[in-house]
Amino acid sequence: MMTSVDTDLMRVLADPLRLQIVTLLAKETLCTTHLIEETGAKQTNVSNHLRVLRDAGVVDTEPCGRYTYYRLRADVIAQLAGQFADLAESARNAADNKRACP
Repeated sequence: MMTSVDTDLMRVLADPLRLQIVTLLAKETLCTTHLIEETGAKQTNVSNHLRVLRDAGVVDTEPCGRYTYYRLRADVIAQLAGQFADLAESARNAADNKRACP
């Protein structure tokens, strides 16, 4: 049973703007222009966050003319959710385990 969570991925998703981008991409595939409009962030800021998400394997890209569309990788999010589910199960099983103090 896995009881640890991917801390690198958690750091990537811990940023509020990146989490907002991930939440938007969970609903539809969007280009940078859409994400700028939706978040109100500057283009360079959105692009930098998208690069971090892409490097972490959280989003895939799809070129479309002069635009690049971004799609959330559901399998990565599901894997992270599974790690948390395993952690919760471990905590339930360990509820009665108590280490004695020396």
